[in-house]
Amino acid sequence: MNQFFALSREQLETCDPRLQQVFNEVIKYFDCKIIEGHRGEALQHLYFTQGKSKLDWPNGEHNKIPSRAVDVMPYPINWYDSDRMCYFAGFVMAIALGMGIKMRWGKDWDGDKDLNDQTFKDGPHYELI
Repeated sequence: MNQFFALSREQLETCDPRLQQVFNEVIKYFDCKIIEGHRGEALQHLYFTQGKSKLDWPNGEHNKIPSRAVDVMPYPINWYDSDRMCYFAGFVMAIALGMGIKMRWGKDWDGDKDLNDQTFKDGPHYELI
């Protein structure tokens, strides 16, 4: 059975308990790595100025304590495999739905299941709504 390594566990522990529930269930079936949970002011501002985030500190869901957002990738990580990222996201969103936890994925911000109508795509990003 898959399990999170120490760094993934540390990042997940900074997240809202509902995100922890979802990804502790996901890892049982789909190997993945928690990239980031809570994000501090300096890193959030850097990502904002680099265009990696649309929100500056303290407005991002990663900036809350506990974090209401988490960045997760299927493992092994391949940033260029968008098909696998989409497959993983479908799995994650189905697990969340089955648990009654409402989430949004960073490649479908409006939740309409149309990935082509997004202007900002953040495949590893999941957040509570």
